[in-house]
Amino acid sequence: MKQITVLGATGSIGLSTLDVIARHPHDYRAFALTGFSRLAELERLCLLHRPRYAVVPTVEAAAALQGSLRAAAVDTEVLVGEAGLCEVAAHPEVDAVMAAIVGAAGLQPTLAAVQAGKRVLLANKEALVMSGALFMQAVQAHGAELLPIDSEHNAIFQCMPGDYARGLGKVGVRRILLTASGGPFRSWPLERIGEATPQQACAHPNWAMGRKISVDSASMMNKGLELIEACWLFDASPAQVEVVIHPQSVIHSLVDYVDGSVLAQLGNPDMRTPIAHALAWPRRIDSGVAPLDLFAIARLDFEAPDERRFPCLKLARQAAEAGGTVPALLNAANEVAVAAFLDERIRFDDIARMIEAVLNRIPGVAVQELGAVLQADADARTVAQDWLGRYGR
Repeated sequence: MKQITVLGATGSIGLSTLDVIARHPHDYRAFALTGFSRLAELERLCLLHRPRYAVVPTVEAAAALQGSLRAAAVDTEVLVGEAGLCEVAAHPEVDAVMAAIVGAAGLQPTLAAVQAGKRVLLANKEALVMSGALFMQAVQAHGAELLPIDSEHNAIFQCMPGDYARGLGKVGVRRILLTASGGPFRSWPLERIGEATPQQACAHPNWAMGRKISVDSASMMNKGLELIEACWLFDASPAQVEVVIHPQSVIHSLVDYVDGSVLAQLGNPDMRTPIAHALAWPRRIDSGVAPLDLFAIARLDFEAPDERRFPCLKLARQAAEAGGTVPALLNAANEVAVAAFLDERIRFDDIARMIEAVLNRIPGVAVQELGAVLQADADARTVAQDWLGRYGR
């Protein structure tokens, strides 16, 4: 029986993880569940899965949840805040940690799991975007097992040779082809995109996701962050990672080899596939996902991304090339910008403008320790808020 901590249990990845776990009750158990804002949903999940621990953001929320669970005779201990997150991520009885907290808030507990030598199922791309070198050094130093959950990175992992860590050139890999759906604005007239509403930006054509990641998909910042993440996961340079728009979201990514072979991983757009793959790797288990019907799909299309339509992708590639703290600055500015857009304080096309303003204002520096990353994150948020105060609604 493998004990699983689910960081971000109430989000789409967390719920999909619990669905896969529930399909294999003799193999996996939810050891700890965490939630931030959807606390009623977290209570429901605790009643259903009866974890050893739950983690919430405040003392008041912990008291309320603990009282409700005790009244229902559920023996779950409720912990509080980042310290609680790190405790359940590093707990000695835990076998694997699903790192699915969105944004910079997921960095510290994910690092705690790495430093405890856990199998880390990485759905929080920001951990690598912010602190890539330090994060990968910690994985190696502590013997952690890092398995990617993003459908694209999981696809790349499945298509890579087993010894890819020796270096892409040494194992015959020419480049990584990172697929993107293009989001809801792929075919919109350019002049209309700036006026898109949060509801329109969140209406992803293929995937059911949270609001923040849906906006990132619409701007293609999500793909930019994934480009940075792919460089760290597979020891690739930004020049070795090419983004390809594939509207059907059936091919989740491809690996191009020097002999002319291109290996691709295909599947229905359902996150339970990469979750089940990483949870059981190197075995294969049932994920609950329907078989892929190629006859129903009938066609697969590909196109190059237009940087005029998706300026955030260009900014992310530039951040990947600059390195140091620049990706952390990019990520923090984007988090502030997306939150402001969802609150209707800025236009959709202001997201890229705000990020570019922050990157132009704060110089990147080399990263030697985590403090520099956290300082860059804080500085970027301050400058982004200042920009919002000047130009927001």
